[in-house]
Amino acid sequence: MTRQTIQTDKAPAAVGTYSQAVKVGNTVYVSGQLGFDPDTMELKEGFEAQAKQVFANLKAVCEAAGGSLSDVVKFNVSLTDLSDFAVLNDVFADNLSEPYPARAAVQVAALPKGGVVEIEAIMYIE
Repeated sequence: MTRQTIQTDKAPAAVGTYSQAVKVGNTVYVSGQLGFDPDTMELKEGFEAQAKQVFANLKAVCEAAGGSLSDVVKFNVSLTDLSDFAVLNDVFADNLSEPYPARAAVQVAALPKGGVVEIEAIMYIE
């Protein structure tokens, strides 16, 4: 199988030594996205705004890889405060439809650049 690096200007540039996504065969591994506006590289204010931006960033990377959010089979969510879980669910519901993919959500002590939510994804494209 071939390994392809995915990159788009419609999502924030990597802030470290990683790719926005890597495609191997029909599977795409999307790196964790934070709530950065790709044009300004500034974090949105507050949990809900960051979560919505994260989904916009994920959508852009998925599309650059030839898929969409509906092709995601698993999300891994890191948030700095589990009390934001209900808002997280609302943002997921606004961006996805049933059948929903698998998901894990954990509280972490901190995220890069002061973010409050980071989401990574695994996408399968037929």
